[in-house]
Amino acid sequence: MQQPPQGFSLQGAVDLGARQAAAQRRQRTAQAPAAGGPAGAPAATTIEVTDETFNAEVVARSRTVPVIVDLWAEWCGPCKQLGPILEKLAAEANGAWILAKVDVDANPQLSAALQVQSIPMVVGVVAGQVADGFLGAMPEPQVRDWVAQVMQVAQQLGLQPGAAPGGANGGPQGAAQGPQGPGQQGPGQQGPGGMGGPAEPNGVMADPAFAEAQESMERGDLDGAARAFEKVLAATPGHPLATMGLSQVDLLRRVTSYDEASARQEAADHPDDVEAQARVADIDLAMGRIDASLDRLLDAVRRSSGADRDKARVHLLSLFEVFPPRDQRVAKARATLSSLLF
Repeated sequence: MQQPPQGFSLQGAVDLGARQAAAQRRQRTAQAPAAGGPAGAPAATTIEVTDETFNAEVVARSRTVPVIVDLWAEWCGPCKQLGPILEKLAAEANGAWILAKVDVDANPQLSAALQVQSIPMVVGVVAGQVADGFLGAMPEPQVRDWVAQVMQVAQQLGLQPGAAPGGANGGPQGAAQGPQGPGQQGPGQQGPGGMGGPAEPNGVMADPAFAEAQESMERGDLDGAARAFEKVLAATPGHPLATMGLSQVDLLRRVTSYDEASARQEAADHPDDVEAQARVADIDLAMGRIDASLDRLLDAVRRSSGADRDKARVHLLSLFEVFPPRDQRVAKARATLSSLLF
């Protein structure tokens, strides 16, 4: 059994709930009746979220339906322009996604965890992961397009929220039709993600291997979590959620074998040593220093040639798999990598 060292986490990088999974389940169980309202009553499309309820209302909920988080404050003028647009689109979506509003002044711990530097700030959370985000107020058409992208990520990660009268992306036409376009098979027709895997009625994967992986992570058993994700990939090669989960576990397994101080010193002493740079890139990514991690390997590609350059490239590509599909930071790094190679 490999136990992640204290201070190492994917929190703030890709998985908002990795370190608090047990607490999430307790909160979800305790708050489920209140969140859904009386039996038979429609669920709210817009909810208020606090430091205390974020795990249950956003992270846990996002495993069955996408959640879009609006970070705002009463004194923020642009927030008052953007907020009504988001609320309108959430109402139109009719439960295909949920809008979670966070008053940053009243919830400083959550603001710090999400590294809020300016508002309005909006992030999409899908399957416990930050899928995408933007800063500042945008016109309604651009917000609709952004929501459609989040819904597409949800489908790629195995969620297939039910089609809503207003469209899954909050517009009249929306993404209920799916990103494949008319006449093509959507993810829900062959199981989540179009992979043919078993699905529960709410569209999340029913494979018990995911629960096994989660429980193994809670115990600090990274090898057990890896085996669980490998079971899913053996049955469903290329499954996006399992691929991402296994990549995260592999990263943490590598990091547990490093001595951070020694690794950083070696990388500083040997700037042309690709393996030394890769170890520090792993450490930075596991600690949520995403830009520093990716930039370090891009610099290694830039400075090296031949086999060393290929080694840096392959390691960088492996780190890309730690992130959800369409992550903007990965897209930016991919573009830079392409410019360096071609």
